[in-house]
Amino acid sequence: MTAPVHEILHPANWKKASGYANGVAAKGRTIYVGGQIGWNGDQVFEVQDLVGQTRQTLQNIVDILAEAGAGPQHLTRMTWYVTDKRAYLDNLKGIGAAYREVIGRNFPAMAMVQVVALIEDDAKVEIEATAVLPD
Repeated sequence: MTAPVHEILHPANWKKASGYANGVAAKGRTIYVGGQIGWNGDQVFEVQDLVGQTRQTLQNIVDILAEAGAGPQHLTRMTWYVTDKRAYLDNLKGIGAAYREVIGRNFPAMAMVQVVALIEDDAKVEIEATAVLPD
């Protein structure tokens, strides 16, 4: 996996961010990925657990980026929506492993929000992403 092609923005006197960036500066073609959930390309949930759905959701994002000639290293921001904060916190190790497996060591600016529900009843996580492909 190649190094990020954008600049991570992190004030020198701040504690190190772990697993995300506080800010990202990038220049180029912007790619917006709509909210993806943990089903496959046929819109079928192959797994019901949060870690498995997170892995599939991230893979869906990577697959969409590939359509634009981009990859995980081009991600500049992600917004995560989870239906169960406690389940997320209890599964951090597995989610982190799934993230590194699919996205690698690329850490865009991120936000996480707990929501009451997602439109698809079986969905446990939804992630929207923005990437920038350099000029």
